[in-house]
Amino acid sequence: MPDPLPTHAGPFALGTFEATSGTGTGAFPGLVVGPRVRDLSDLAPTVRAVVEDWDALFPRLVELAQEADDAWHDLAGLHVRAPIEPGQILQSGANYRKHVVDLVAAEKESVHGATPEEARADAEKMMDVRSRHGVPYVFLGSPRAICGPYDEIVLPELGEQHDWELELALVIGRAGRNVRAEAAMEHVAAYTICNDLTTRDRLYRPDLKAIGTDWFTAKNADTFLPTGPFLVPAAFVGDPNDLRITLRHNGVVRQDESTKDMIFDIPRLIAYASTTTTLRPGDLLLTGSPAGNGAHWGVFLAPGDVVESEITGLGHQRNTVRSHT
Repeated sequence: MPDPLPTHAGPFALGTFEATSGTGTGAFPGLVVGPRVRDLSDLAPTVRAVVEDWDALFPRLVELAQEADDAWHDLAGLHVRAPIEPGQILQSGANYRKHVVDLVAAEKESVHGATPEEARADAEKMMDVRSRHGVPYVFLGSPRAICGPYDEIVLPELGEQHDWELELALVIGRAGRNVRAEAAMEHVAAYTICNDLTTRDRLYRPDLKAIGTDWFTAKNADTFLPTGPFLVPAAFVGDPNDLRITLRHNGVVRQDESTKDMIFDIPRLIAYASTTTTLRPGDLLLTGSPAGNGAHWGVFLAPGDVVESEITGLGHQRNTVRSHT
């Protein structure tokens, strides 16, 4: 069993919980303070409803975190579910410099015959230009791919190269369209952890090569987006561009990088996404995954594997992998 008492930054966090025994009434929104969880059902029906009224309710959360009443539970006696049912899920691709440089350099060596030194130098220059003059790459994911931070990952029937991609995710707390980068952080309510799994050999359609990637099939299988354990308010996280992302696959560290390595930081991601769609409270924006996925190591997920993920101040995940059968 996973550790039932994950730690997080700040005096409190938010989550969605369910009693593991007794006569519980189903899932409820909770305020996490140390080893205790206060049922927030008297404040709002879901965590998403809390986030949708974030500016008004945050001061009340601060008060409730210090109160002692009959609405508290032991965290150890609860099942930790994914913390929020989001509206949109916006996912950023190719947003970590080292990761993209590795990919570009490998192509320049294999396709164009460049030496390793030449290939890497060219790739670094390309990323310098992209960072200064380019724009992020963003696509949509399905909320139905979400599972909890300790739930099983169920491998789909189709495909074999099932890969991990650990990401920092932010939760929008204030609506906005055409948000200026300088004001973007005002729209962030909280942060959480997402492992944005991908079936690599389902990413490109051989029957429709001209169309390119098939994100729907490759990324949206049920359980392919472990999320949580909690939403940690932005006020408690510190600098989101200086957090450590670490993933272990069967105890071996595979990803270990700082969010400093992002090509486009959070304000630029928010500004870019909001030029196309109105961001609304409860939307989830994933910020990209660093180097070290399974394709890099030549190792993919298999039944019985254990994936452990953590990001500074946001807690940790532990997911066991099983077959669809």
